[in-house]
Amino acid sequence: MQLGMIGLGRMGEGMVRRLLKAGIECVVFDMNAQKVGELAAAGAEPSGSLEEFVGKLTKPRAIWLMIPVAFVDEMIARIVPLVEPGDIIIDGGNTHYHDDIRRARELKPKGLHYVDVGVSGGVWGLERGYCQMIGGEDEIVKRLDPVFAALAPPVEAAPRTPGREAIAGSTAEHGYLHCGPTGAGHFVKMVHNGIEYGIMAAYAEGLNILRHADVGTKHHEKDAETTPLKDPTLYQYNFNLADIAEVWRRGSVIGSWLLDLTAKALLKDPDLDAFSGRVSDSGEGRWTIQAAIDEAVPAHVLTTALYARFSSRGESTYADKVTSAMRKEFGGHSEKLSAGI
Repeated sequence: MQLGMIGLGRMGEGMVRRLLKAGIECVVFDMNAQKVGELAAAGAEPSGSLEEFVGKLTKPRAIWLMIPVAFVDEMIARIVPLVEPGDIIIDGGNTHYHDDIRRARELKPKGLHYVDVGVSGGVWGLERGYCQMIGGEDEIVKRLDPVFAALAPPVEAAPRTPGREAIAGSTAEHGYLHCGPTGAGHFVKMVHNGIEYGIMAAYAEGLNILRHADVGTKHHEKDAETTPLKDPTLYQYNFNLADIAEVWRRGSVIGSWLLDLTAKALLKDPDLDAFSGRVSDSGEGRWTIQAAIDEAVPAHVLTTALYARFSSRGESTYADKVTSAMRKEFGGHSEKLSAGI
């Protein structure tokens, strides 16, 4: 089996290395020649241009794009004149499923197949394997099965669900799944990332409550702008958050890989001084909420988690100023230099 990979960033590089270990032949291309050289040293077939890249692929070609969403359409436009009917273009980025449907529709008259793959695993995927959520034509997805299987985690990556061994034909236990027709893979990945936002926000908010559980030991101003702490004796705890995250990892119902990573981060830097607290979003959370609106399905937690990310980036600053200005106008309330309780 052979695969062409365009994009050798944090995910693409690890995926190529995992494929090579599994015996999948890989032809690689990236604007960063150093990355191409490093993977050539690992056994990949290098290419210095898209023309050379396509020329080294065996027909019918399978070309996997692992590039930022903003560049996918441009890259496809450059690839199309170089490929032939029967070739496959795979998008493994965090693409909106609407774009998948459009692209498949545009490529079909040219005889080209389009497959969307939502990939989860991050920088740990090389070691742990990549969970894959796949959308596309049955026959084409089946043709690519050796690639998906090589990238995926082993069955032993998680305890087996009782009764699962009796279900025949599903690859879900193997860490990859053909979810449905075009767009289905990225739809499932979209919701996956929306859920991720909510889980991360829950851990973050809970740990923040624990971090401030010593508020009763601190001095509190007594003025019209400060809510008094009714009983300071109830908040006299100085918790070791790294230890709490660690103990939660063991037998707790809220244990998860995200908690494992949180415990690791807190052990290295308990106060997280290396971080500003600005949390980006790459779109999936927004698209999940839009899907919930279109479906008339409530998504309270996921929506709040998305808005929290906006707030972390200062997007609420003007709204906060408006609120402060209104308090000043109706009640003569002056802003405090530091947050009150």
